[in-house]
Amino acid sequence: MATRAVDSGSRSRIASRTAPARPDPRARRYDPAETKARVLSAAYMLFSRQGFASTGTADIAREADVSEGSIFYHFGSKKALLEELGRRHGEMMIESLEVGMPLEDLVPRVIIPRVFEFCRANMLWENMGGECGEPQKGPKASMASSADAEPFYHAAKATMVGWIERNMKAVQAKRGITGIENDLAASFVHHVVGDAIDLWLMAETPEEAARIERETIRFVSAASCLCGDAA
Repeated sequence: MATRAVDSGSRSRIASRTAPARPDPRARRYDPAETKARVLSAAYMLFSRQGFASTGTADIAREADVSEGSIFYHFGSKKALLEELGRRHGEMMIESLEVGMPLEDLVPRVIIPRVFEFCRANMLWENMGGECGEPQKGPKASMASSADAEPFYHAAKATMVGWIERNMKAVQAKRGITGIENDLAASFVHHVVGDAIDLWLMAETPEEAARIERETIRFVSAASCLCGDAA
């Protein structure tokens, strides 16, 4: 009996050593795409809450629940992370502009109100620059006051200018309009609409906001040779 007890205990110990370990429910399987998405989401949230300059990679790693090294592995630097966020911000805006309509039908009287509403709903810029107590600024002015915002701004701008040029070409092709230097026109439109967004968001009355929107549509329509579509 004693021998059998020893043998039984031995078998139990051997089984415990050879049986596969139970997975730790707290352990998370590494997924590069999922890790990158968590970092981007955390960075977007922190930048919008406390600004670019006040947010470090350690803050982002803690919020995303990843190692700080993961950020550098996936993005290389904080600057590259900002550039990726800028591109994605531009892509988000493009998605909001294209809802329910083909590119060739997106004329300024459709696009401009959508641009303004997107910027109101996605105010990542709100805490980028300036000091507490300073007058509130729009996105373009806020980014201009923060050197840390430059990678984000320029990446978002490049994404949007490229889309504006494609949109202009599609709209003009449908209407048989030729002879427009669309690369330059797209850059000019982006610059002017950026100023218009600041003015619209800071407007003190609905009447002033409506006036800014109306004149922005008129300007962009003229730049695209679509004056008949401004009304």
